[in-house]
Amino acid sequence: MYIIVVGAGQIGSQVLDLATASDNEVVVVEQDPEVAEEASREYDCLVIEGDATDREILEDAGAEQADAIICTTDEDATNLMVLFIAKELEISSLVTVVQDPQHLNIFRRVGATILENPQRLIAQYLYQAIQRPSVEDFMELGGDAEIFEVTVTENAAIAGKTLSEAGSESLLGEDVLVVALQRGEEIVTPRGSTRIEAGDTVTVFAREGMTDDLVELFVGEQEVAE
Repeated sequence: MYIIVVGAGQIGSQVLDLATASDNEVVVVEQDPEVAEEASREYDCLVIEGDATDREILEDAGAEQADAIICTTDEDATNLMVLFIAKELEISSLVTVVQDPQHLNIFRRVGATILENPQRLIAQYLYQAIQRPSVEDFMELGGDAEIFEVTVTENAAIAGKTLSEAGSESLLGEDVLVVALQRGEEIVTPRGSTRIEAGDTVTVFAREGMTDDLVELFVGEQEVAE
């Protein structure tokens, strides 16, 4: 792929680590001279020092042949302007970070794939780590819905039961689904006859979100933080 990365700061540098490690042609546009110089030393890619909201700069970066543009600056206005220009230049994949949740709909109208404020996401992970330390990973979806990953303990109410049994005993509500299960090295697609065992790592979808009672179902009461 031909990828233009706008910004080589904290987020942009992480994108560059991934993009340049794969078989991609990468061009970076960075306005700060010192950051641009550091990126040119660190990464095997073309670095253009300039303002990506300048149409000519994006054209110099190869917008006509670019498959994707990734905006990583901490200014929503800058990212939005770059995406408007990129869309006019017919770059097919528009990806950006968005700092202010109130701006999400504006970016969606442009047709961008969005990563909401990464600092907020990090804060959520840190907060969840103390609130529910047994939850290994989670992701917020639309509304209150969440997906989370947790390892089943021996004293969990669901341990030893099939998903059908858990449903008939009202342990799992209608809006809760076990969507994946890892047992050792094996990945299991859950069915009604699938038995949940201690040590299984399960991925759970909860339409109403991850409640203490739901987490307790998989890890036992003593594992849920007060």
